[in-house]
Amino acid sequence: MTNDSTSSDRPAPPAGGFQEIDGRRLFVHRAGSGGPAVVFLPGAGAVGLDYFGVQQQVGQFTTAVVYDRGGTGYSDPMPLPRPAAAVATELHDLLHAQDIPAPYVLVAHSLGGFYAHRFAQLYPRDVAGLVWLDAFHRDWDDVMPPAARLAAVEQMAPDQDQLERMRPALREAFAELLAEYPEHIRQALLEARMSDAWTRAGIAERSRLTDLATELRAGPGIPDVPVVALTVVGTDPGQQASTSERTGRETREMRDMREGRTRLDAALASAVSHGEQRILSDTAHHRLCFDRPDAVVQAIRDVVDRAARL
Repeated sequence: MTNDSTSSDRPAPPAGGFQEIDGRRLFVHRAGSGGPAVVFLPGAGAVGLDYFGVQQQVGQFTTAVVYDRGGTGYSDPMPLPRPAAAVATELHDLLHAQDIPAPYVLVAHSLGGFYAHRFAQLYPRDVAGLVWLDAFHRDWDDVMPPAARLAAVEQMAPDQDQLERMRPALREAFAELLAEYPEHIRQALLEARMSDAWTRAGIAERSRLTDLATELRAGPGIPDVPVVALTVVGTDPGQQASTSERTGRETREMRDMREGRTRLDAALASAVSHGEQRILSDTAHHRLCFDRPDAVVQAIRDVVDRAARL
């Protein structure tokens, strides 16, 4: 699947601006000053300004950068999905064009974990630390039940008819998540989030997950830098409401998924000299930065402080 909408289809961002890279505009928004700079890598279907609330808090003690990958959010459209190396190189070029000095603390959420790992493979000296926000691992399929393996996740995207039926509920859910954001950002994000272009981009980015994992397996593990991994074991409220309707098999699969995530994050933290895993049971995967900004900001602060001492 590709995301080939024209630039005129893209709404104007309510904050931040653009940096031209290879003839395309990338959305970028900076807050704060100092270093090491913290760079947020969004999940699939997410955009940089989704992390605005956390960014503003991080910007009180160091430089905090949110951006949209090419083809997503407010950045110019391009065919999706893309190899992880292309995404990592694009981010590296963006940070240099913005005169943001390395090394960086990479904050990776969900799919952003694949891109953060590839960045670290290509530019290990430019990575000061990692904050893992319930992110994907290259060894995902080694521990997950069949229904949650990457090939299955690729097939979970709704079709156009399903999307249309889901749209009112999605709008209501996203409006609730953004309730504390400044009104001009909240309203602009809400409208853009409901657009066909943004929806198609999110689906397209999820369509080649197995290829991304294979690409990462061909390279090294993460460098020996400070790491804090936040592992989410909570359940989405919508899923909780239907617990009584689930079969025993579905319940076991969800338990196996939580255990798999926990094992992967524990292995990530133990692979470095200064690694730590923190388990959160009071939020869900996509709600992490909205429900628990305190935990996310504390993890970032701790990695920034540890990186500065090394």
